[in-house]
This record gives sequence, C-alpha cells and structure tokens, in this order.
Amino acid sequence: MTEEEFDAFYATAFPRLTGQLYAFTGDLGEAQDVVQEAFVRAWDRRRKLLADEAPEAWVRTVAMRLAVSRWRRARRWLELVRHTPPQETTPGPGPDRTALVAALRQLPEQQRMAVVLHHLCDLSVEQVASETGAPVGTVKARLSRGRAALARHLMVDEAEEPAWRESGRVG
Repeated sequence: MTEEEFDAFYATAFPRLTGQLYAFTGDLGEAQDVVQEAFVRAWDRRRKLLADEAPEAWVRTVAMRLAVSRWRRARRWLELVRHTPPQETTPGPGPDRTALVAALRQLPEQQRMAVVLHHLCDLSVEQVASETGAPVGTVKARLSRGRAALARHLMVDEAEEPAWRESGRVG
C-alpha cells in the first residue's frame, strides 16, 4: 500500500473505527487513542496490508486488543492505588447513544465484543468468529445472550426515564 493509498484508507476508516471502539470502550478519548495506535502499527506494515484481504479488520482487531490491554492495565493500577471506584465521565453525543454504550458496558467482554462486531461493525457471524478465534456456535450464543442482556438493560433505563422526557417538555 502506497503512502497515498494509506492516507485514503486512514481518512475513510478512522471515523468508522473510532465509532466502533467508542461503543466497545465507552470512552471517546480512549477509542481515538487505541485506533490511532492501531494505525501507527498498520503504517509500519503498510506494504503488507495490500496483500491482506481486510486491512480495516486488521486495524480493528489491533485496536480492540489494545483497548482490552489498556483496560486491564488500568484496572490493576486502580486496584493497587485506589480503593474507591473511578468517577463516570463518559461523553456521549446523545441520550440514546449514551444509554446503548452504558448497556454495552454491563455486558461481559466476550458478549460485548460479539455484539459490537456483528451489529455495529456489520460483520457476519462467521467474520466475528474469525476475528475473535471463537467457534461460530459460540459467537451465536454470545450474540443471543448479549442481545437479551441489552434488552433487559435498555428496558430498565427506559422505565427509569424522567417524566419530562416522556412529555417532551424540559423543566
């Protein structure tokens, strides 16, 4: 892949991958950081990316692995340094997106990854299985359980919605 081809690939894929990683991590800044780091790694192997069938899938996989690694490292550090949970400061573009991200955060990691890859990244079940290294049947089970859990979480959030939102009036 030439520098010009890589620049075009970056320009089209970065916003999409950032959105997907934001849904996975729940933190826009973290999503931008891991996607940027994944593209830095892709730059080092840009000549090989042309031979790959799906360079965006490679970058997404690297970004997701970086996000999980950072999360684990931060969690270990917090366990050592602090005994209180971190404050929630998740920016979101709107209440629906924020509710979805919050519900996704409550899913176990493997279910969350399957749901994000399948429903937000538009990958087939077989492609999700290929990217995660899990059997197709396992991916289907994770998707089923993840969707059921999301429905429960989102229904609870909807039931707790303030009266002003239902009436359409603020204040």
